[in-house]
Amino acid sequence: MNIVFMGTPDFAVPCLKKLIESGHNVCCVFTQPDKPVGRKQILTPPPVKELAIKYDIPVFQPEKIKGSNALEIIESFNPDINIVVAYGKILPKEILDSAKFGSINVHASLLPKYRGAAPIQWAVLNGEEKTGVSIMQMDEGLDTGDILYVEETQIGENETSAELFDRLSEIGAETLIKTLTMLENGELSPKKQPDADTFYASMIDKSMCEIDWNDSADHIHNKVRGLQTWPVASTTVNNKKLKIHKTVISGKTSDKAGKVVDNNGVLTVCCGDGKCLDILELQLDGKKRMDTKSFLQGNKIEIGSVLGDEL
Repeated sequence: MNIVFMGTPDFAVPCLKKLIESGHNVCCVFTQPDKPVGRKQILTPPPVKELAIKYDIPVFQPEKIKGSNALEIIESFNPDINIVVAYGKILPKEILDSAKFGSINVHASLLPKYRGAAPIQWAVLNGEEKTGVSIMQMDEGLDTGDILYVEETQIGENETSAELFDRLSEIGAETLIKTLTMLENGELSPKKQPDADTFYASMIDKSMCEIDWNDSADHIHNKVRGLQTWPVASTTVNNKKLKIHKTVISGKTSDKAGKVVDNNGVLTVCCGDGKCLDILELQLDGKKRMDTKSFLQGNKIEIGSVLGDEL
């Protein structure tokens, strides 16, 4: 198939790579403009652009789709289909309809649940036991188009959103190729999304980071998993900010929420529901991420200390 590919971050790279390897003709790539990255603000191309350049695929990076010549560019390639994977821009109807088979989207959730910008993080934050990839025929709504194909996967009880992100990007690539084959063979039956059971997965931001130890152990554990690798769940200890990277749910307690009850290689902390969390990886603000055993060799946190008490 002749394909116009639209995508930007790491999540979209396996889809583009799989399309190229499977023999489809990726005519061109649309991606976000290069952006300054890091403390030195070095102008950096998106991951999708880097892969496209490697395979000599023409790349277009309009600041805005509306008012640009994007439609003319797309039509000049006479595509069979437009494939959109985390592009980050809203496409007008004339572009959605500009290819023979229209435009399809690879979305990392079991639609209609988790429409929006951060479906992977919110699935973990909400303690979902399963998620997946939905291939959707795009319409003008926000992730509301007809479903073409769905692939489910279980979420591990200690799996972070970063780990799930990597898994779903690979699942998405495999699922995309299956969908295209079925589409070419006339084997797909699009299904309308139900209006019930929707959840809007809004952008993640730093205001979500602070841990309230009065919450349940499950809720806090899900927060730690869901906010990896950015912006990272955090608390305070000895009046210093402490980022929490990895936890597991452990025993039960009747002690005060936030109280440290063990510091022998791990930090075991009481939660509001009478369960404990073992902190396995952590990071003082401005310092390196470390496993807790190494951290405790250079940083003293006494049994009886109460995390977050200074807030």
